[in-house]
Amino acid sequence: MTTSAGFRQGDGPDDGPDDGQGGGQRPRRALYDAVIVGGGHNGLVAAAYLARAGKSVLVLERLGHIGGAAVSTRPFAGVDARLSRYSYLVSLLPAKIVRELGLRFEVRRRTISSYTPVERAGRPGGLLVGGGEARTRESFARLTGSDREYDNWRAFYGTTAEVARTVFPTLTEPLPTREELRDRVGDDAAWRMLFEEPLGVAVERNFVDDLVRGVVLTDGLIGTFADAHDPSLAQNRCFLYHVIGGGTGDWDVPIGGMGALTDALAEAALAAGAEIATGHEALRIDTDGAGPAEVTYRTATSEGAVAAGTVLVNASPRALAELLGRPPVEAPAEGAQLKVNMLLRRLPRLRDTSVDPREAFGGTFHIAEGYEQLARAHAEAAGGELPSVPPSEIYCHSLTDPTILGRDLVEQGYQTLTLFGLHTPARLFEKDNRGTREVLLAGTLAQLDAHLAEPLTECLALDEDGRPCIEAKTPLDLERELRLPGGHIFHRDLSWPYEDGREAGRWGVETEYANVLLCGAGAVRGGGVSGVPGHNAAMAVLGR
Repeated sequence: MTTSAGFRQGDGPDDGPDDGQGGGQRPRRALYDAVIVGGGHNGLVAAAYLARAGKSVLVLERLGHIGGAAVSTRPFAGVDARLSRYSYLVSLLPAKIVRELGLRFEVRRRTISSYTPVERAGRPGGLLVGGGEARTRESFARLTGSDREYDNWRAFYGTTAEVARTVFPTLTEPLPTREELRDRVGDDAAWRMLFEEPLGVAVERNFVDDLVRGVVLTDGLIGTFADAHDPSLAQNRCFLYHVIGGGTGDWDVPIGGMGALTDALAEAALAAGAEIATGHEALRIDTDGAGPAEVTYRTATSEGAVAAGTVLVNASPRALAELLGRPPVEAPAEGAQLKVNMLLRRLPRLRDTSVDPREAFGGTFHIAEGYEQLARAHAEAAGGELPSVPPSEIYCHSLTDPTILGRDLVEQGYQTLTLFGLHTPARLFEKDNRGTREVLLAGTLAQLDAHLAEPLTECLALDEDGRPCIEAKTPLDLERELRLPGGHIFHRDLSWPYEDGREAGRWGVETEYANVLLCGAGAVRGGGVSGVPGHNAAMAVLGR
């Protein structure tokens, strides 16, 4: 996939972030209206908006390609399968950004929301959510013995849907105060449930079945190491962002893979006149907050500097502090997930024969994510041990979007699988990242195999060298490859979508310097593939 200026998402067996050697075009000016540090999707959103407004814009990207974590690559040697290697689903990207930037990008709705296998009384079964109301109700009744859990499910998510319709549009508006957002929500019970009480209170109040409770809780744990009753409410913030996306909470499949989004953004920025310089690593930002700021960078062969009226940093708050030569203002971030990419010759058969594997894996396939299992896994990890029963969830991109596979693979029935493991904080990998990764991967796949009629390894495709098509990334791998602080996929704990004491200014992106803005995932209302911090930083520059 190539942008109009020739910037290409990686496609070799060792693709993904490189060492920044080579580099793209050199800066053409000494002074720009805006210099953007980092060519991830948020930086590209900001670049496109500013360039379309007539500003001179330069994007400096450390790696040899754009995209950051939102990339599509061919990770397996000699295999024509382009996987969303890091980030992989889309919910928080506002349609207004796609529309206003004229992006050639689309997403596709999954017909099945989730499937969660379970064995009870020695019989395999599971909970299927999707395929129509009647089918979902029947699945709940078969699992729990009555309609009560499903009725409560509908009521609970009816409430979150109302909150979503109110809150999501505010993400691309000036940052509201807590009181302003509460008034807009206009439902004291819903506000208390989502913004004030630990998520576990609502889960336990509304649901009885352990499996149902676990499925609900998981949306509060993606990329977030927290217990259901964590007093910090980090789990609530994570849950909120997972249920408000698009005003519906739906998580959709990016057609062409996640790299299709960043390629479309690069095309929009370049078409509007922005410059993108890959292989250019920003080293330092010098500013007094008043006059132009200076950004010093290096390439494989030299160093240089450019000046800018405003510098937008599409990196973590910790990286921003380092660029400014200041100590970080908060404790180090810590990621807590295992990301696994796989290519299969075919989907595995399930022990639960009432569900077609194409449906089970087409939505989110929950593994070992019962409520008590999640609590035990968190307690074990908090105590310094790998979870004895690792929780995770899987989905199959290629069932919804086969365009990521070559024609021959599609005709032969090949499929991709993406697995996201929970409760695996970076601290667990510090002594032996590689060895611990292998132990955790084996344990995670064993939990999946317990619900399959055949081992997953028998279904894995082989690359041209005869190796199984599977790769796993720990938080330390993500820190090394993408410079995510501690491997944290949100750069730091997610914020409330209102002014929360971070002195974030009108748009939630401002810093102590008037001419330096934070436009990465660590900005207020950042996190996930949303483009929201990029949009909001551009609006701040434009004085809107």
